[in-house]
Amino acid sequence: MISGIRLGVLAVTLIAPQLTLAQNEFSLDQQELRAQLSPVRHATLAAELGGKINRIHVREGQHVVANDLLAEFDCALQAAQLQKARAQLAGAHSNYSGNKRMADLNAIGSVELNNSKIEVDKARADIAYLQATIARCTLRAPYTGSIGEQLAREQEFVQAGQPLVEIIDDSALQLEFIVPSRWLSWLKPGYRFEVDIADTGKAYPVRLAYTAAKVDPMSQSIKAVAVVDGEFDELLPGMSGRLKLTPPAAKHK
Repeated sequence: MISGIRLGVLAVTLIAPQLTLAQNEFSLDQQELRAQLSPVRHATLAAELGGKINRIHVREGQHVVANDLLAEFDCALQAAQLQKARAQLAGAHSNYSGNKRMADLNAIGSVELNNSKIEVDKARADIAYLQATIARCTLRAPYTGSIGEQLAREQEFVQAGQPLVEIIDDSALQLEFIVPSRWLSWLKPGYRFEVDIADTGKAYPVRLAYTAAKVDPMSQSIKAVAVVDGEFDELLPGMSGRLKLTPPAAKHK
């Protein structure tokens, strides 16, 4: 009798973990998957040189096109230096031309001629440097999108590398979410499903773009990224919703 009771306890002990595992797997498959919309491309643009901001041409939420002017810096000093460098180039070039004619007449040696040529090259290099510096006095949109947060104001002095404005490419939005790693057997790039966005009360088509390259060993889950399949003007980064994503086996139950 005692041995029978022990056998029953042993059977329960063996079966219980299997039931728990099965229940955990079921709950993972049936859990509500939520995700938040985020832009595929977004960047915080920073000052490429230190100086005073003369003017900011955009406001938060404004739509911009690639290469649109966003901000201008006070670069009067660099402009004056460029003008000076151009005058020095003219003088160096005139001196080199004169030395070249004198060298043709054997009036000066090759060393003097080469030195005057070096002065011309130095002046040209100074001009190229200042032109590159002045090009950084304007901040332009790297791509078409919308202005996010404005992090600086007109007439402020900023340091090189200081954030100025955020730009968001809202033409393509993506969703990041976590799924059980065993779903990888059927959840492949290109898989289509839907997401219910709470902010709009509508469902939108999405397709899986890719999954992460590594599985989390503790939760046996993996990150997945999907993109909204189409253009919907009402969708904005930061909106969230519930994914309509069910394993194929669960659909037939």
